[in-house]
Amino acid sequence: MSRVKTPAQRKMIRAEVVRTHRTSPSFVTLTIGGPDLAHFVPAGFDQCVRLFFRRDGQRELAMPTRSNNVWVAQHMMSRTATRPWVRNYTVRAFRPDSLEMDIEFALHGDDTPATAFATKASEGDPVGIFDEGVGYWPTKDTQLLVADESAVPAALAILDHAPQDLRAHVYLEVPRTADIRNLDTPPGVTVHWIARDDSPELPGQPALRTLKAADLPDGPLYTWVAGESALATGLRRHLVQDRKMPKSDVTFLGYWRHGKASLG
Repeated sequence: MSRVKTPAQRKMIRAEVVRTHRTSPSFVTLTIGGPDLAHFVPAGFDQCVRLFFRRDGQRELAMPTRSNNVWVAQHMMSRTATRPWVRNYTVRAFRPDSLEMDIEFALHGDDTPATAFATKASEGDPVGIFDEGVGYWPTKDTQLLVADESAVPAALAILDHAPQDLRAHVYLEVPRTADIRNLDTPPGVTVHWIARDDSPELPGQPALRTLKAADLPDGPLYTWVAGESALATGLRRHLVQDRKMPKSDVTFLGYWRHGKASLG
């Protein structure tokens, strides 16, 4: 996994759900807000936060109090009865004037804590966030951006903050054709959507297969790939070993691993 650059100063922030929006069949956007968001320092691109939310039956959101990496030990040592769920999510948008933040969820089945929370969330539900920094640090002018559905919000956030002269090929894998969106991107950006629909392939596999067969731009190329671990590590291995791309020009981020639960 590539290194994510964390901010020098950060703090645990409390907020609450303001509204929800079904972005597409497989995506839900939650808008959170509150005065504590005045402490959030937006960095743009694929800025990631830890999102804390209540487990079923919990009346209060008992967040960690430590605003450094000690929070992990504090969180894991707390009793399950009071410990909230915590997951990593990209800041899809931040509006400092209204102190609102959009977080987009890729839905992965009703039995996952994050999907259950995102689909059932209502106005006033408490949440917490902790800034985890930015992983996108391009080293070349021409770029390759690759994401499965878990990283599509991050890829779209990168494009939202991209300069108008960006040259990039973007491959976005989604569960359904109905999840494909119309994007307003810089003229030098080409977006390739990959929909699994009824394919038996696991998330990330179609994107990896497509990239291995793709004609990529000649010359220096920076790659950002994020999503299921096998996609991130598999594409990096292919680019470095088969296409002789320098390791330093590949940012690879395993957001999740099929069959393995996340921390918390």
